[in-house]
Amino acid sequence: MSDRRDNDRDLARQARVVSVVIAGTMILWMLAQVIGGQLGLEERYVFLFDLFALAGFTWALVVTWQIWRKRRGG
Repeated sequence: MSDRRDNDRDLARQARVVSVVIAGTMILWMLAQVIGGQLGLEERYVFLFDLFALAGFTWALVVTWQIWRKRRGG
């Protein structure tokens, strides 16, 4: 029973990290878009911010999928 609780706690911790990454990525990406527009940054820099956001969201998707698989299997 203790192993099950430890596993549930680990999965809950991972889920919290994923939620923080998703929220933080979205906020930082929106800020980068606003600030980039106000400063008149070149498109290549704005595209770089987009790539960073995609990397964050991709990581979150992969970890969420791993959490889902662990919960189904356990």
